[in-house]
Amino acid sequence: MDVSSASLRVLRQVAESGSFTAAAVRLGYTQSAISRQAVALERAVGATLFDRRPDGVRLTPAGLTLLRHARAILDSVAAAEHDLTGTTPRVERVRLGVVLSAGAALLPAALTRLAAADPRIRVSTREGTTPGLVRALRAGSLDLAVLTSRPPHRPPDGESPRLHLETVEDTELFVAAASTGAFAGRASVHVDELVGADWIATPSPGSEPTLGVWPGLPGRARVVHNARDWLTKLHLVAAGLGVTTVPAGLAPVLPPGVTLLRVDGAPREIRRVLVARLPGRTAPAITAVTAALTGP
Repeated sequence: MDVSSASLRVLRQVAESGSFTAAAVRLGYTQSAISRQAVALERAVGATLFDRRPDGVRLTPAGLTLLRHARAILDSVAAAEHDLTGTTPRVERVRLGVVLSAGAALLPAALTRLAAADPRIRVSTREGTTPGLVRALRAGSLDLAVLTSRPPHRPPDGESPRLHLETVEDTELFVAAASTGAFAGRASVHVDELVGADWIATPSPGSEPTLGVWPGLPGRARVVHNARDWLTKLHLVAAGLGVTTVPAGLAPVLPPGVTLLRVDGAPREIRRVLVARLPGRTAPAITAVTAALTGP
């Protein structure tokens, strides 16, 4: 089997991105070049590695097997480059992915605890959705990921082996509304009152659920603003331009003019915040970051 490190990087990026097009953007290639690399890699290994679906690309069992080896090979290549150029880092680096709703509430305190416990560890972070971060973990471009799940808290994907998960907290979902206006002075709202509301949501790729709209809302939500940034969403709420969903953990960092409402007439929406990593033995730096995230 004769494969290049470039083709293994394509395999890893397609696994993370979930499509040839997105992988091409991340790697700086054209989509057709990525497709040709994928075909050439399959020809070289003599197996189908990519399951091409209408909603994207997933790795086949053979692809997942090769991906496990690809991660180790690419890590070794990177280490060799560091050794040969004399740029071997003196600090331990951990790549952490975080769902959009957890960053403001969780990261500052966790990274402050980590800096006090072990200043040699450097954490780089990136935001994403739970499905996207899981793909990045599987692809080996993240070491840890903070994810969310809803009851009955099934594994975040169906791949094997299962990810190692540790619970950070369970938090309830609320609706954020302007402190003035229709819901002024209230602590709760009936779900039927939200049917005609203007919603501020986070765009979701592919078939992933829309973030920011109440999950049990009867009928179709009227989304008037789309924003990924939490500060933008909450300031739109404060201005009375719509409502959005917010986990209770964000309450301490809400801007002035925003109030949280419990939703009546519908089941409580509980979200579990988790730290995920690949199973097996792990580096001490990853263990330290996990402890900082799950600690008090």
